[in-house]
Amino acid sequence: MMANLIKEIKQYVFELLLAELPTSIIYHNYTHTLRVVKKLKLLLEGEQISDKEKELMIISAWFHDTGYTKDIRNHEEESVGIAKAYLEGKLSEEDIETISGLILSTKMGYIPSTHLEKIMKDADYSHLASKNYEKTSDLLREELRLTGVKDFTELEWKKENINFLTNHHRFFTHYAHENWQTLKQTQLLKLIKSVNKLEEEIKSVEQKKITQKEKEEKVNIPEKGIETMFRITLRNHIKLSDIADTKANILLSVNAIIISVALSSLVPRLDNPHNVHLVIPTIILILFSVISIIFAIQSTRPKVTEGKFNKQDVVNKKVNLLFFGNFHQVPLEEFNWAMKTMMKDKDYLYDSMIKDLYFLGLVLHKKYKLLRVTYTIFTIGIIVSVIAFAISFNFMKPHEVLVQ
Repeated sequence: MMANLIKEIKQYVFELLLAELPTSIIYHNYTHTLRVVKKLKLLLEGEQISDKEKELMIISAWFHDTGYTKDIRNHEEESVGIAKAYLEGKLSEEDIETISGLILSTKMGYIPSTHLEKIMKDADYSHLASKNYEKTSDLLREELRLTGVKDFTELEWKKENINFLTNHHRFFTHYAHENWQTLKQTQLLKLIKSVNKLEEEIKSVEQKKITQKEKEEKVNIPEKGIETMFRITLRNHIKLSDIADTKANILLSVNAIIISVALSSLVPRLDNPHNVHLVIPTIILILFSVISIIFAIQSTRPKVTEGKFNKQDVVNKKVNLLFFGNFHQVPLEEFNWAMKTMMKDKDYLYDSMIKDLYFLGLVLHKKYKLLRVTYTIFTIGIIVSVIAFAISFNFMKPHEVLVQ
């Protein structure tokens, strides 16, 4: 009669776990329950207990993890509730209480006090001496992650297992000590070696990261220095360009004033025969001022470029995208693509910056060369004009005396 009940319980537990066990429970499933039952039967063969006690233990083993269908954290209590509901009327109250106590003895951290509880405890932890320990352990780790209990890293999980095997677990039955303890120690040794290897690998990876970071920092230091050099040099060139433009504007303003004064004060008086001696000095003054203005304008005169490029120019790195004169006629989409292409190529970017610096230097050279010529013309013009006016006045004095 008890054998038939155990068969019915086996089928009931199978159907219950199949229908109601959450998909996240990948370790405490029917496979685990079946393994515990098999190991329990193996333990019971060498134990001096009654057949009824053996049957009650087997029933307890079938029910011990059914509570996972209800509650993950309090599954032992839920398992007791499921067992009582199913066994009510089929077994005596005393037998049901015995089964309930055996189920509760599988709680983590519980120290068994009776002989039956010790057998039950060893059966539940029989996987610790299994050749497939690593696989079953990984399943439990994944179950804890899926159920939200805790997400262990590989190293953390192995250390957790070492701690459990060393400090929180021991076998209680003679059979387990004789047949499983050595295998458990073997698994513990494998874990320790694995942890040492993992720690060495992690240390090696971290060392490589530090080395790589140091290399990147070393590489970045000169790059920052180069960027600073370009920034300062370009800024100085722009300042020099502003100074040149300011000097040109001063020359333009001064010569414009001279011409205005000459045209308004001297030229109207040249019709008078008494002022004929001022014609040549006035012409010289105005002529040199006009030439100075022309050269000053040339020094500030902008050069108009085509402002276009094609994709082939970018691919061949022939166009300098840092100068507006090379792209002002190009659509935004094409310019955006070209800039991103250049920024991906460090050599192309630096070449463009060098070209920008070089051609800006050429422009500055032209500006200052024209300014030097302008200042020379202006200086000569002033000197010649003053001399001309002095000579004209000296030649005019004797003539004025004779006329008088």
